[in-house]
Amino acid sequence: MDRAGRAMEQWRRERPDLDVSPMGVIGRLNEASALIARDRLAPVFARFGMQAGEFDVLATLRRAGAPYALTPTELYEATMVTSGAMTARLDRLEKAGLTRRAPHPSDRRGVVVELTVKGRELTDEALTAHVANEHQILAGLTRGERETLAKLLEKLIGSLSSPS
Repeated sequence: MDRAGRAMEQWRRERPDLDVSPMGVIGRLNEASALIARDRLAPVFARFGMQAGEFDVLATLRRAGAPYALTPTELYEATMVTSGAMTARLDRLEKAGLTRRAPHPSDRRGVVVELTVKGRELTDEALTAHVANEHQILAGLTRGERETLAKLLEKLIGSLSSPS
């Protein structure tokens, strides 16, 4: 029995008047998220000299397609981090030569963030390792189980994102 199962068992004994079944779902989501981020994703990103947030920015630029450039606002909206955190990430990536800020092609007041050739090459290499790692993380589930889990998580996220 896992931690969430043990906790639910104890709560059922101590508080039989409560339906503690949500603890099983939420507890397992939290534990899975922490284990995946800390033990599985972070080591892969570290091999490429980056953290998950930096990979997120690079991958967002890469999947935007040529010319691999977005405004800081577009990056901020795609990655859902604070503007301060985004600025710090962009500064680190630019210092490492992976991105550069360039004048916006149609707005003289704005800038775009572009992947450099070095940034694109590193992102492609890291992405290949990342996807292989994700396959390994989910290897204990069948394709059907992965699809079901993905649909259920999408449904949960949708219900949490909608106004109450």
